[in-house]
Amino acid sequence: MHKLYTYLAIVLLAAISAVGVFVFSHSKRSVEPVASANIALSEVTGSQVAGAATIKSNAQLSMPISEGLSRVTKKPFGLYVNPAISPVDNDIFVGFHTGIDFEIDPSEQNTDVTITAACEGKVLFKEWAKGYGGVLVQSCKLDGEDVTVIYGHLKLESIAVSVGQTLKPTDKIGYLGQGNTRETDGRRKHLHFDIHKGTEINILGYAPAKEDLANWVDPIKYLQ
Repeated sequence: MHKLYTYLAIVLLAAISAVGVFVFSHSKRSVEPVASANIALSEVTGSQVAGAATIKSNAQLSMPISEGLSRVTKKPFGLYVNPAISPVDNDIFVGFHTGIDFEIDPSEQNTDVTITAACEGKVLFKEWAKGYGGVLVQSCKLDGEDVTVIYGHLKLESIAVSVGQTLKPTDKIGYLGQGNTRETDGRRKHLHFDIHKGTEINILGYAPAKEDLANWVDPIKYLQ
């Protein structure tokens, strides 16, 4: 009888051990996928956060006029115009537009429309020029490269800043010139805004050939 009890005890212990091993092994397998999923989730989240932090925005320029993007309705960058097909009445220009034109609202026809600096840099040029009226040219950097920024059709007398003075983004430059007067050299009231690569002062508003546009930058890509 004693041997029988001893045998039953051994069998019972063996059964308990087997159940313990089964439970442990299954519970371990059920935990591992969760742990792996957590690691994978943290890796994805980490990469997403890192990616978001390293995305470089091209919005390196401040808008030179209020509600700017909604004003580019007639002459975007690169548009080919001549008097026969121009979107502007009584146009005299021929070529590929080197910048963008910010139009005014009819209610602004006889009011001061403020123009501000789009970037940080020195004033290089401030003169009256044929085809523009008042023009200001400012040095700037885009993607670490030197460029010049042209603000055309300004009221020259309203520009209080001087050549050599450094402007910062949103600093006031002056006002748009009155349309169809000497202030805009007889052109409509609007802002011609373009960006020329390099440090050379070039205020050409229209390039004669499409390939020449490679010397300019489309401002829309950099304005915020």
